[in-house]
Amino acid sequence: MNDYELAMEGMSSLLSEYEKYLASFSRSSYSQNFMDYYRSIVPALDAVENLFLNVKEPDTMLENMSSALARSAQQILEQSPKRKKEQVSINLSLMMAGYVFPALLQYRGASSKPLVDHVLASWKEAFPKSNLSAAPFETIEQGFHRKWCYITTAACAELGRSDDCYELNLLREYRDGYLAKLENGGELIRSYYDVAPTIVKHISKRPDASAIYHRIWESYISPCIRMIEDGRMEECRVRYEEMVHELKERYFYLYPNVKTM
Repeated sequence: MNDYELAMEGMSSLLSEYEKYLASFSRSSYSQNFMDYYRSIVPALDAVENLFLNVKEPDTMLENMSSALARSAQQILEQSPKRKKEQVSINLSLMMAGYVFPALLQYRGASSKPLVDHVLASWKEAFPKSNLSAAPFETIEQGFHRKWCYITTAACAELGRSDDCYELNLLREYRDGYLAKLENGGELIRSYYDVAPTIVKHISKRPDASAIYHRIWESYISPCIRMIEDGRMEECRVRYEEMVHELKERYFYLYPNVKTM
């Protein structure tokens, strides 16, 4: 197998085991799983690097590789049962953000950053509504345990509370001590991880952002805190899911004339 065939096959297979890696996507196992994933794709990245340094049109080569990855994601989605397509789409995005992009950047070759740029462009073309960005392993690993609190963090910041305030720490403890241990807890956390950053980004761009965050605090976060303090863990889960569902409907996409909460 020559370098082009190895690189093309490798890029097409970057998502082939996404279910395996996301099944144990947790703070305690992420670092080891990431390194296992990275080592498994190094031969393909070596081939990409050799091609990048030797072909006459490296950008065309990288575009072909990136398109192969995007097509593989589309095929996975097309082959998924209709009722599961939304969750599969979320999981593919999470795999890209949590493993693929960090692994491409971890290689640190001359081709790494250009390849990431091409992958981002191909992914956006294949999935126009996506909002993926690329971050290195260190960023994902260091901030991993905070990701479930995007919306609460934004609301706390608007109210002048710090990142280690009582409310955020309580919700983090709730996530790790209760939610993550539920049968579908990991799936709930992954779903939240996928949509929350975009919700916060879109709210923060609105002129009425402050009023929205205050309303989120009063309607959702403060009641959830009281529920946790009272030991009503399942009620908190239901309430928090209601918040995410409502905010996704209102703010995940930049619809015109969206009403405030």
